[in-house]
Amino acid sequence: MSETVRIVVDAMGGDYAPAEPVKGAVEAVQENKEIHVLLTGKKEMIAEELKKYTYPKEQIEIVDAREVIETAEPPVMAIRGKKDSSIVVGLHLVKKKEADAFVSSGSTGAVLVGGQVLVGRIKGVERPPLAPLIPTKDGVALLIDCGANVDARPSHLVQFAKMGAIYMENVVGIKNPKVAIVNNGAEEEKGNALVKETFPLLKECKDIHFIGSIEAREIPAGYADVVVCEAFVGNVILKLYEGVGATLISKIKESMMSSLKSKIGALLVKPALKSTLKSFDASEYGGAPLLGLKGLVVKTHGSAKAVEIKHAIFQCVQFKQQKINEKIQEHIHLEKPTPKEEA
Repeated sequence: MSETVRIVVDAMGGDYAPAEPVKGAVEAVQENKEIHVLLTGKKEMIAEELKKYTYPKEQIEIVDAREVIETAEPPVMAIRGKKDSSIVVGLHLVKKKEADAFVSSGSTGAVLVGGQVLVGRIKGVERPPLAPLIPTKDGVALLIDCGANVDARPSHLVQFAKMGAIYMENVVGIKNPKVAIVNNGAEEEKGNALVKETFPLLKECKDIHFIGSIEAREIPAGYADVVVCEAFVGNVILKLYEGVGATLISKIKESMMSSLKSKIGALLVKPALKSTLKSFDASEYGGAPLLGLKGLVVKTHGSAKAVEIKHAIFQCVQFKQQKINEKIQEHIHLEKPTPKEEA
């Protein structure tokens, strides 16, 4: 019998809180008996939502937190000032080892700052990156970093590549995953200063399968399993990916409803099309883990519905069972840790 995995869900985070986070938690425990969810937020509001469902009561508990960090608040001030917020209370549970993971659709800045300040980095990790799974022609790729480190250094990108490879091999199950760095051409001499400095370092890494540069248009084709970049580039790729995907789906649906003939055709292709479009739905892959922390922190979209939160919870279970933190700790080494990292 497997060990119970305790996962905190921020019930007050996101556009549809507390309804969707609570629904996602309920659906997760209904499907997996080895999950225990702690919902942080205003007790009475969460309890009211839970009344709508039938679920195993022993698998969900409420942890009262009276404050909410809003999206527009300065992250550092919010983490310091709102100690009774659903985010801070949840992160403290992970820090104290009372929970294995934390999932939030709330303020990205607060989750990133809180993850690093409250949960803390694994010794040797310079910068924890946000790493979402993105759909490709044949499966998924890990985009690392997509939002945590805009001003990254070459050594950071090397660590991103190593952590990303560990994640893809152990969580997604891709043996010897192909690692590539985002560039504006395939040639080694191409790229900005950061890419030019990082490329030879990645080539020297013996513990990853580095295949060189990848251009943005090659990412959806699945040329690489781990797509390495700094956060500004990664965030642009992610947002464009999501925008183009949503627009294409909208246009396909519009075309299929445009005439009687197309509607008949739509009925015939509906099962195959539904399956294809589902594979390009970001909510099916859960959230973006902040890799390299002493505990797992997962950030879902601010607009996340129950299905994304449920998948993020399942993601946490796999992360815990595959001992990803322990594996990152084994593979990440710094010759001279900074005083801050030793603290």
